[in-house]
Amino acid sequence: MIIAVTGASGHLGSDLVPLLRAAEHDVVRLVRREPAAPDEARWDPTTGSVDPATLERAEAVVHLAAENILGRWEDPQVRHRIRSSRVEVTRRLAEQLATGRYAPRTLVNAAAIGYYGLGRTDETLTEDSPPGQGFLAELGGDREAAAMVAADGGLRVVNLRVGVVQAPDQGMLHFLLPRFRRGLGGRIGRGRRYLAWVTRLDAARACQHVLEHPEVSGPVNAVSPNPVTNAEYARTLGRILGRPAVLAVPPFVLRKALGSFAEETLLRSTRALPARLSDTGFTFSFPELEAALRHVLAPSAASGADPASARTATASGSRS
Repeated sequence: MIIAVTGASGHLGSDLVPLLRAAEHDVVRLVRREPAAPDEARWDPTTGSVDPATLERAEAVVHLAAENILGRWEDPQVRHRIRSSRVEVTRRLAEQLATGRYAPRTLVNAAAIGYYGLGRTDETLTEDSPPGQGFLAELGGDREAAAMVAADGGLRVVNLRVGVVQAPDQGMLHFLLPRFRRGLGGRIGRGRRYLAWVTRLDAARACQHVLEHPEVSGPVNAVSPNPVTNAEYARTLGRILGRPAVLAVPPFVLRKALGSFAEETLLRSTRALPARLSDTGFTFSFPELEAALRHVLAPSAASGADPASARTATASGSRS
């Protein structure tokens, strides 16, 4: 299969591209600058236009590119920039694909588990659950709706709701590691909030899985089948690092320091399950948190020396 990928140099894309190539797919990386390699093609997110020669031969498009949400969102300009990068850019790309003039019949859009929003406590969430409340829930729903524009042109659209990725150089774990390594880690509040987590490798493998299974469409939760409470997460990370994790961080401290970002990420409870992946035979390389964290925090991975070939070898040993 010939697959065009936006955001190919990002965190998820850097794992996905070698996986797809190891499976003998032909990958074209869509870049915003002038192409500098044979496997690159031009993509303009401001218009949604993609190099016509690429679209005339690509069978699928994977859309990963988006603005990073890490940081405070109180500034309306920041929210506008985040929203534009996720919703408007996705809509323009979907509209381009929906014209029917080009070859792709599949669009896989990287959505997020934030779709389930706030106030879910310990409710079990599947792809059939309604959206929640909050900025991220609204943003996620609008991005998914923007991608579905491509379905008007007959494309199969998959909205991959990626969980909280566990990687030492990204997101939540990157934020927590320095504190836990100094022995200052612990649960947030009573630690009862649920975390829908996933390793970057399994998120990439889930993307490969939906590309290769044409019966899959619509929302797909790319999350471990074993969500954990915040207290369990803190105990596990502390045990792996050999550091105490007995402190309890009052939620108001995070709200004061990080504002809405804390409220909708660190303080959110999301007990989501990968129902559609499980129903279509996908198996996780790292379904349990402790094994997952030990893998991503191994010296080779933590030092940045986790080459694509090693990631691919790990995945090929447990491909779905």
